Amino acid sequence: MVKYLCATIGLALWVTTAAAQQTKHIVIYEGVVSEVTAMAGSSTDLWITTADLTRATRFAIKPQGVCRDEVCFPLPKNRQAEFMSKRGAETWFNLSEFARLIKQPFATDSKNGVWYFGPRIEELNRFVTSLEAPNFTLPDLNGKLHSLSDFRGKKVLLVTWASW
Repeated sequence: MVKYLCATIGLALWVTTAAAQQTKHIVIYEGVVSEVTAMAGSSTDLWITTADLTRATRFAIKPQGVCRDEVCFPLPKNRQAEFMSKRGAETWFNLSEFARLIKQPFATDSKNGVWYFGPRIEELNRFVTSLEAPNFTLPDLNGKLHSLSDFRGKKVLLVTWASW
């Protein structure tokens, strides 16, 4: 009975400790919202499981690097520990450090556990190199919707204003 009780208490402590080392976070990546399990204890970095990495971003760890479709980003060999960590049977990936590596802006709300990852610089600059503005739709003063694409081939003057 005592052995059983000690084993039960030990298992409960292990489960409690493992749960204390993990927290739920929200990742917004390319407009898709995913709940991920994050490693607790780091306020400046987001360590997630490799399964959550693939589910939330469609990136996967491969021998050649971190890949999605035809795009692969090799991880620097001398910095592997900054990106990957093995704890028990689980492999963790530092998504925020990866974003820094590929020059992808991100913002975090640590109080609410929300991480937003914006488009990479290459994606943002695509419009500059093509000299074609991204399409958007806004209402006029009467509430009628107008899209920028409605005016393709015509000269357009855009006047913007912000309260901040």
